[in-house]
Amino acid sequence: MAADKLTLSVRPRGKPVKKLPEEVSLPAKGTTSELYAQLAKQADISIHRLRVTKGSDGALIPNSKDLPVEDTGIREQSTIYVKDLGPQIAWRTVFLVEYAGPLLIHPLLYAILPYTSHSPGPSYLQTLSLILVCIHFAKRELETLFIHRFSAATMPAFNIFKNSAHYWLLSGLNMAYWIYLPSSSAAQESNPAITYAGLALFIIGELGNLNTHLILRGLRSSGGAERGIPQGLGFDWVTCPNYMFEAMAWIGIAMVSWSLSTVVFAAVAIGQMGVWAKKREGRYRKDFGGKYKKKRYGMLPLIW
Repeated sequence: MAADKLTLSVRPRGKPVKKLPEEVSLPAKGTTSELYAQLAKQADISIHRLRVTKGSDGALIPNSKDLPVEDTGIREQSTIYVKDLGPQIAWRTVFLVEYAGPLLIHPLLYAILPYTSHSPGPSYLQTLSLILVCIHFAKRELETLFIHRFSAATMPAFNIFKNSAHYWLLSGLNMAYWIYLPSSSAAQESNPAITYAGLALFIIGELGNLNTHLILRGLRSSGGAERGIPQGLGFDWVTCPNYMFEAMAWIGIAMVSWSLSTVVFAAVAIGQMGVWAKKREGRYRKDFGGKYKKKRYGMLPLIW
């Protein structure tokens, strides 16, 4: 007769976890989310700080409502290791803080820099650059609030400083300073052909990026961590069309602002997105096997 309870031996990984029990019991058919909940309750610690691995091979035991503990290979009296990941912060909060930087810095420097050195004020290109940058980051804030669904609830709290520096310094302070100076290229007369081509790229990129995010949202339930195979505009060309469209938008901003600082940020951002796209392709192949149509390019058709 099968046991009603599954009892596991618990050991700390790394530094000791205060109040961590030596054993934990849960229903024989219990899920890994129940295991995490039991550990968090008994150790009196946030569930998001816990990382649980199997004692046999060190494999991660994910926190999932749909994964029975038995399906991870754990049996009666198996040993699990529990690590305290330290203070955590919600991914949604991190994103909101990151994108707030450029939204604050660009209008501030736009209001100050064009009027220095007896300048008559901001040029058409400087004003248009401000509008495009603010539209881009306001859109990302709204997507964070109303569209994105995160597979992981939190990240280490300290990482917010590293992540925010990329946006507050590189796309915020650095870009804004060089765009809105009276001596910048954006302060000069514009080339209509380049400006309108850049504006068109920006609009297509932003709308395409939004569409991709809506498709990805539909693959996951609210609060869920399930994964699906995305289909729709761009997904037949590359693994991550959201990155492809974002690259288009930033190239468009660079063509409008005519600033090397924008080119530098765009190059860094595109490089990072390319790395993420390659990892996403590997994860799709691993998770879905033959069901997934393999892509040759991660984010830029015929290039990368």
